[in-house]
Amino acid sequence: MESKVEAVAKELHDNGLHSETQEGKSATQEIQLVHRDDKINEEDKKKISLVRALVEKQDPSSKEVDDFAIRRFLRARDLDVDKASAMLLKYLKWRRSFVPNGSILPSEIPNEIAHNKMFVQGVDKLGRPIAVVFGGRHTQNKLGGPDEFKRFVVLALDKLCSRTSPGREKFVVIGDLNGFGYSNCDARAYLGALSILQDCYPERLGKLIVVHVPYLFWTLWKILYPFIDNNTKKKIAFVENKRLTETLLQDIDESQLPEIYGGKMPLVPIHEA
Repeated sequence: MESKVEAVAKELHDNGLHSETQEGKSATQEIQLVHRDDKINEEDKKKISLVRALVEKQDPSSKEVDDFAIRRFLRARDLDVDKASAMLLKYLKWRRSFVPNGSILPSEIPNEIAHNKMFVQGVDKLGRPIAVVFGGRHTQNKLGGPDEFKRFVVLALDKLCSRTSPGREKFVVIGDLNGFGYSNCDARAYLGALSILQDCYPERLGKLIVVHVPYLFWTLWKILYPFIDNNTKKKIAFVENKRLTETLLQDIDESQLPEIYGGKMPLVPIHEA
């Protein structure tokens, strides 16, 4: 099994992705980048002002959007003011329509909660909140349909974002595929989640660490891969089973690491966080 994972790691590298067997930024370098993000530089301020002016003309509600949020949209569109403005306008329209009350309540997603598939607890060494998603517990929601799944995604992302702070706005997700099988290959749902993450929560994902990867997953991966933007691809890492705890401890202190990976932190269901 490990040889297959290693073979896929080479394929990932060739496609611009990586496994955690490769070297990345040092912890010191990453911490320095996070600290620099605490303040908005003069160049960013100019572009933020331009986006704000363009968007407010079409949507006065954008006055409530802070500068850090606008900076995220700019970064998601490579600092292109027009593209970032269009993205922000689309998001504001979507938010009013899909989350009219400002937030999703657990009572709106009973079937998704029943899967018991997403948890949150602790922070990594950069202070980013950690979520754990169990892919082997997800199945197609036949009762609530795709809209309930999307509401679940929004609730989860809002919960994670509420644990961040201005200038330190990213979170980390551990995608655990232990037990993942054919019944979990819900491509439509995963594409819906990906669209929400990339289009409505830009520059929020700090890292996606995928663990316990079964060979079956790579069939689904080939479907999802073309829809993942380049910025997101750079944040995805696959971990070999034999190096799991060792690798996670590079990013997460033992006191903050979930118990199921050899740490000391109990997990809390996302809707109770």
